Amino acid sequence: MASAQTLSRREIELGFLAGVGRAVGGAVVFSLPVLMTMEMWSLGASLDRWRLLALVAGLIPLLVGLSRFIGFEETTCWRDDIRDALVAFAVGVVTSAVILSLFGLIEPRMSFDEIMGAIVIESVPASLGAVVAQGQFGKPDESDERHAREAGYWAELLFMAAGAIYLCFSVAPTEEVDLISAEMTPFHAIVLVLVSLAAMHSVVYVLQYAGQEPVEPEGAGFWSLFARYTVVGYALSLLVCFALMWTFGRFDDLGLEAALRLCVTLGFPAAVGAAFARLIV
Repeated sequence: MASAQTLSRREIELGFLAGVGRAVGGAVVFSLPVLMTMEMWSLGASLDRWRLLALVAGLIPLLVGLSRFIGFEETTCWRDDIRDALVAFAVGVVTSAVILSLFGLIEPRMSFDEIMGAIVIESVPASLGAVVAQGQFGKPDESDERHAREAGYWAELLFMAAGAIYLCFSVAPTEEVDLISAEMTPFHAIVLVLVSLAAMHSVVYVLQYAGQEPVEPEGAGFWSLFARYTVVGYALSLLVCFALMWTFGRFDDLGLEAALRLCVTLGFPAAVGAAFARLIV
């Protein structure tokens, strides 16, 4: 009995280490585009620390929710999910620190505050990659299937929020978003909203990608799905864009119309990311 318990504990420990290894792999894959974006290097050092704290405060509950359904190891209760979310965040921080050091972007002349700012902001996509590593790189188990069955409407919204954050996180601080939104007229903005909605609905329900969502409840009509998932998902994507742009200080000294154009512009990649997240996870 004792041997069986020892073996079981060892298997659990090995399984956890394998999960951490997958988390590191996911963190590297998800964070490289951001780690190699110049605007993110300076933003981490210059961003108001209370905004950075707000970003981390919003990230942790998202990681807990993702760990519940697609975490990098099997979990049975919310306490395990909270632990795995914190592990994923720690993996994201360490991975970001190592890669930034390898790139020579952390130097002795930098202050501790600058170094931590650069690492923490880069850890956001790295943490997302760490926590979804099981869904992308791990072998599915019974727990995954059970949680997938339990994942309902609110879980779908959670997946969409994560996809929107991932795809627009590296774009939000760039000057190109300002240039594009400045060139857009109100007509362009309205068309872009309609195209974003059409893209979201087509990716999930029309184009028959692997993992295409079934129509639930069975027999639900087009307008029901469009209103409950596509429109709500797009509104959630715009909310993610607003939160990121506010966190990055992009709305400072900006009028309402210009701020809306920025959100609509960034909302297009956010909507696409949200749609594909429903297929991937």
